[in-house]
Amino acid sequence: MTASRAAIAGAIGTRLRRWLFRVDGPEAGPITLGQRRIFVLPTGFGLALALTLLVMLLASINYNLSLGFALTFLIGGIAWVSIHHAYRNLVDLTVNPGRSEGVFCGEAARFGVQLHNPGLRPRLGLQLWPRGGGSDEAAFDIAPQASSVPVVVIPTHRRGWLQLPRLHLETRHPLGLIRAWSLFQPDQRCLVYPAPAADAPPLRHAGDARPGNAAQSRGRDDFAGLRHHQVSDSPRHVAWKTVARGGPWRTKEFDGGGSQRLWLDWQQLPPGAGTEARLSALARWVVDADAAGIEYGLRLLGLELPPATGGAHRHACLAALALFELPTGHAQPAS
Repeated sequence: MTASRAAIAGAIGTRLRRWLFRVDGPEAGPITLGQRRIFVLPTGFGLALALTLLVMLLASINYNLSLGFALTFLIGGIAWVSIHHAYRNLVDLTVNPGRSEGVFCGEAARFGVQLHNPGLRPRLGLQLWPRGGGSDEAAFDIAPQASSVPVVVIPTHRRGWLQLPRLHLETRHPLGLIRAWSLFQPDQRCLVYPAPAADAPPLRHAGDARPGNAAQSRGRDDFAGLRHHQVSDSPRHVAWKTVARGGPWRTKEFDGGGSQRLWLDWQQLPPGAGTEARLSALARWVVDADAAGIEYGLRLLGLELPPATGGAHRHACLAALALFELPTGHAQPAS
């Protein structure tokens, strides 16, 4: 019975928030902040000022102070006008989804949200943060008939698509007495790749031979793969690009035979590894192979990406790992 009441109360609360804040899931852009989407309330400083004005008014009435009345109503009028200015600072702003680059799981996803000011007056002292965040974000301004793209930072905890949560836009301009805010959720996603494993098996050649077409060569030697770095290894053979990107120290290996296509194969990994462990190891191989500048392909269960190089191929491979799901009927490997 208690669980049923909690479920009913939660459903009522959800419907009330949807009606009150006009937010019901991701919204297609552009989102216009109209009159019914802006809320205005006094800040703590504003409430303290209201209490002070009340005391001043009572004292002026009690002692019949003409100057007290004048000062009370002057300050009260300024505070009342600040309500109008705080509201005008947000009304008619338009919101559009911006860009969000893919990140590895554990890194912070960065969502660029485009705010456009169509009016002839600047919008000053704006703050933007996600649901559950704080109001300590740096304030920014938007010039007349201009746009600004503040970045919203969201932590990541799992691979796949990450939906931008509901955002809170607030201003306390001009005097800090009134806070005006609005809620919205642009339809924007960020792709989260599996985190590259720190202890993945060394990268090795496997697959189809392609004599005479080496992606990397050093004189008469051809690139053969990457292995764990040892103290005695020559600095010339260190995969410096991988180290610069924050990866573990790896050493390039070379042989004198014809070069090969490098296949990153799901089946090459230990059979006892779990799905997420395999995806992390494959992500490490993709990053290492791309840093070494060699041609590589990716084989997953039910998917094969032919060998290639470049940023687009790297993204395609990492995206395939991020969105991978075990085929129906396939046994889940032990973790």
